[in-house]
Amino acid sequence: MTAEKWFAANTNTVSSAEPLPAVNVIQVQFRRSSFTWLAYVMLGFYAFLQAAPGPLMPFLRAENDYSYTVGGLHFSAFALGMMAAGLTAELVVRRFGRKPVFWVGAAGMAAGAVLLALGAGALATIGAALMMGLVGSHVLVVIQAGLADHHGSSRAVALTEANVMASLCAGLAPLSVGLAARWQLGWRAGLLLPLVGLALIAAFAWRTHVPPRPTARPADDPVGPATLPSVFWLFWIVLVLGVSVEWSLVYWGAAFLEQVGGLPVELAAATMSVFFIAAVIGRLLVSRLARQVTTSPLLLANLLLSLIGFLLFWLARVPALNVLGLFLAGLGISNVFPLGLAAATGLDPEQSDRASARILLGGGLAIFGAPFVLGWLADRIGLAAGYGTSLVLILLAIAVMLVASRFSRAPARQAV
Repeated sequence: MTAEKWFAANTNTVSSAEPLPAVNVIQVQFRRSSFTWLAYVMLGFYAFLQAAPGPLMPFLRAENDYSYTVGGLHFSAFALGMMAAGLTAELVVRRFGRKPVFWVGAAGMAAGAVLLALGAGALATIGAALMMGLVGSHVLVVIQAGLADHHGSSRAVALTEANVMASLCAGLAPLSVGLAARWQLGWRAGLLLPLVGLALIAAFAWRTHVPPRPTARPADDPVGPATLPSVFWLFWIVLVLGVSVEWSLVYWGAAFLEQVGGLPVELAAATMSVFFIAAVIGRLLVSRLARQVTTSPLLLANLLLSLIGFLLFWLARVPALNVLGLFLAGLGISNVFPLGLAAATGLDPEQSDRASARILLGGGLAIFGAPFVLGWLADRIGLAAGYGTSLVLILLAIAVMLVASRFSRAPARQAV
């Protein structure tokens, strides 16, 4: 059976929830194609390896005697590669087409992960992280653009489901690494799951059609107006602050649970799966609530939940309470990116491409800077005190969100 036939046999149709009496909700018919399923699975592969450096870091630091600052450079290198990919991907896709970029990017992500695990010394492992971000992130660009073009007006459904898959697979990363170390297989064995998975995906789905880049607009035509609405930048700031907190938890959460929470290193790495499980639950819940509640109040509520969860995670000195706080923080902070994206791109639908590009740049900037700054502070004042920066970021995000809510003209209903 070919990949296309297998995927087609597993496609189905879903529709949105029944509209409330006084609410205008459009029923959306959504069909998953073979490419849809391939994109979901490949985004999961990308998310697993993107999250892997966090739980790997305690082992890398122990073997190579890395400081927190050097450890943080791995995360910043990945983010720097992401930002560079965002600037170059359009030119690369225009030159070679989406399908070659898709598969070469996936191979580059896998090769970078192998080099990260086997590299000796900071130059090798930081270079591997840079390679993963630069080459591997081309997969992300093709997935997002391909799903958006392929599903048209239903793109929100496709992108939301894809991000649920991403959260699920990202949650497997700390679990895989922690269990591999605990079962005496060696922490490097935790990377076998996505690498074997990629080989199987390539073997069975190589011929799956990847939607080509639209050619209706000449390449040298201007995309649209040069400026975005002023309130867009308020949502952009909220998104950057939220992503900064999210990835500070992703990358340094295991180290915090080990050093401050008192958990063994293997258990601390595996326990970070709680954060990703919370992200899956949170995104599933919000994807339903967004059909009944406008985006801005939902975003503010998730920021407040993040604040409560983070305070418990940061201040508690009982491991069970630290883990509970991590779960609550994951429920809230994981929705800042999708809700911020929905709010910002909905301000001016004619500039959604431009808005999405600016948001991608902001997300990369947050991932580039926040973990490194936290690692730098941890070397000087300790990891627990350094995490106080995340509290400041959440409080700033809430303040900016209150201003953005006042001045924005949010759509009546949005699917996340």
